[in-house]
Amino acid sequence: MCVIDTSIWIELAVNSAVGAKARPLFPSCDGTIVPTIVQYELCRWFLRRVDEAAMEAMMARTSLCDVIRLDTHLAVAASGIARDCKLAMADAIVYATALTHHADLLTCDARFEGLERVIYLAKDAA
Repeated sequence: MCVIDTSIWIELAVNSAVGAKARPLFPSCDGTIVPTIVQYELCRWFLRRVDEAAMEAMMARTSLCDVIRLDTHLAVAASGIARDCKLAMADAIVYATALTHHADLLTCDARFEGLERVIYLAKDAA
């Protein structure tokens, strides 16, 4: 199982060097977890930088995966992670989702570098 962070979804969408490096690590949708906060961040990014049709296509793609909604258990776990790892709310929710579901987190966001179960792909090393 793998949680795909917003940063990787975007790199895949723009066909960047990091996206190319991430593609072989990207499991099928059967093995992919998408927190709803990632869907929010993707909607926001696509509406700002591309258009509504591209945003809808991305939501259709992510919806094929195992979408995990924020609930009380996850919110409590994320608040502890935010405190302990000094992560912002959205990042803490994404990381808590990965840990709660015993999944790896695939990201190119440097804030996650060095954390347990994180597969970090540096943008400058792609």
